[in-house]
Amino acid sequence: MMRKRSISRQVNNVELFPFLSVLVCTIGTLILLIIVSASQILNSQSEVALIAKSEDGKNQKKNPHYIECREDGIIIHPSQEFVASEDITNSGSALGQLILQVSSRKEQEYIIVAVRPDGFPVFRQVRTLLEKADIDIGFEPIDQGWKLKFKNSKLKTQNSKLIS
Repeated sequence: MMRKRSISRQVNNVELFPFLSVLVCTIGTLILLIIVSASQILNSQSEVALIAKSEDGKNQKKNPHYIECREDGIIIHPSQEFVASEDITNSGSALGQLILQVSSRKEQEYIIVAVRPDGFPVFRQVRTLLEKADIDIGFEPIDQGWKLKFKNSKLKTQNSKLIS
């Protein structure tokens, strides 16, 4: 009778714990870097500049006037004149004067409206007034926390003469 040979198998136990701990630390570091980078990007976008350009990216030939719609009314920029939402339809308000001014110069001027998230009901009122006056308008939704900057220096000197 033949005897069976026993083959002993050596079992190599490989510990993966050190490798996994290094991998977890690396992933944690990458997540931390992503969070820090994202917060810096969000903080850098807290200021937005409105620049008058057409859809193809060219500057408009008309001079823009800027209005910011908020929940409680509008602000005419850059003069920072506030018109309460109850006074928007009043023709004697600063908005009424601006509409008269721009409607007399429709070929040279138009209005850009920056709309805050809570300002859409006010924007509808303003848009109705501007459409009745047959004024060209543009609008841009902006975030609640963003600060507005205006790049058109021509507009600042014009507005200080015309609105004040």
